[in-house]
Amino acid sequence: MLTEISTAIDDRSARGIAAAIGRMITAGTLPVDSRLPTVRALSKTLRVSPTTVSEAWQTLAAVGAIEARGRLGTFVRQPVGPGSPQRYRRVTEGPGHFELDLSSGTPDPDLLPDLSRVVALVSRQSLTSSYLDQPVLPELDRILRDTWPFAAEDMTVVDGAMDALDRVAQVIVRLGDRVVVEHPCFPPVIDLLERLGAEVIGVDVDTEGISVEGLRAALALQPTAVFLQPRAQNPTGVTMTARRCAAISRLLATSTAIVVEDDHSGDIASGALFSVGSTLPSRTVHIRSFSKSHGPDLRLAAIGGAGDVVSAVANRRLLGPGWSSRILQAVLVALLQDPATAKSLRKARQEYTRRRRVVTDVLAERGVPFTGTDGINLWMRVDDERSALLTLAAQGIGAAPGKPFMVRDDDDSLRVTVGLLQGSDHEIAAVAHRLADAAALSQDRFGVRRPGQR
Repeated sequence: MLTEISTAIDDRSARGIAAAIGRMITAGTLPVDSRLPTVRALSKTLRVSPTTVSEAWQTLAAVGAIEARGRLGTFVRQPVGPGSPQRYRRVTEGPGHFELDLSSGTPDPDLLPDLSRVVALVSRQSLTSSYLDQPVLPELDRILRDTWPFAAEDMTVVDGAMDALDRVAQVIVRLGDRVVVEHPCFPPVIDLLERLGAEVIGVDVDTEGISVEGLRAALALQPTAVFLQPRAQNPTGVTMTARRCAAISRLLATSTAIVVEDDHSGDIASGALFSVGSTLPSRTVHIRSFSKSHGPDLRLAAIGGAGDVVSAVANRRLLGPGWSSRILQAVLVALLQDPATAKSLRKARQEYTRRRRVVTDVLAERGVPFTGTDGINLWMRVDDERSALLTLAAQGIGAAPGKPFMVRDDDDSLRVTVGLLQGSDHEIAAVAHRLADAAALSQDRFGVRRPGQR
């Protein structure tokens, strides 16, 4: 193997060595679990410094292509590297069409504001006169700053929450960095961080938000960033309380980690918004999405907070798309100023709350553990994930498997988008009983959360 590797290397710099071995791993010449030569042996054969080979090994390890196993040596592993979003695909690629699909995590289209009148008004405006115009419409910038949970050092607008998370992560996360997320966590966030070569650390979520003791332990590992969802956390539906926000802010003040808050539910969340940025504004990046509240096709999210991070995102974007459609920004401005839209959002919040309440009342009565009080998603414990999914699928009901949301192994669960359950209380309760049947849990196996219990 030493001869094969040395022959394949034509550039004897650290980068060239790493690239050559990476190509051999990709081609299958070096299969998973192959033992690599020692740093000393390869450096002697290539007639380079051991430091050069060591740097190449560090580069490969940073993207998960190799791992050191102590005295056993260094071995090839399946690279994480850039690739398809494996976790997210496991959520979205179900077995087929369902009569009632509660797996999507999307809002009810019937509860979105009516865009037709606003779009007609905006279409008569001339919005962009130059490629050099500011990327955010001045009126939108003013509205965002007036309603932001803290004084943002800088503000920009991008194409939705995941675009925001992607761009922020690329600014603050480097290969090998430790990054804290909530457990369970939205699968695309885990996919994104793993593709960047980060070590993802999951911290449990309880009824008030991310665990204080769990975060304390994670901060001892000196993470680069902490990613949070302050309201209607996906998948658990937990909204962070004021008390928890204050507690974690005190902890985070002793670290150097950047805090990234993803307020993905926005105006359809019924809980109050509490932000770490009110205490640590220069180290907090807050993201507010308008997709679930005002419409997925608006594809807009605002990023505001730590000036060095937000300006880096905006400056890098100038080399690509430059700005998010100012026409869509103008539509959003009109919606944010429209009394009819505000009324529509109040109605949506009330309706989502009703649908969740009906389901959770049934689950509590049937002894099925669940979490959260907010948003469109519900996290419910099941005896066996696969069996529960098949049982529901046989009845024409789709739910999202829990495992892709897990940072580490945990009890079997499902994410159910209860916000899509239309109909009367009686009709929704009938579906809830089917969910409870699929869970197949006895009341004494887990602690059961009763309505109103916190």
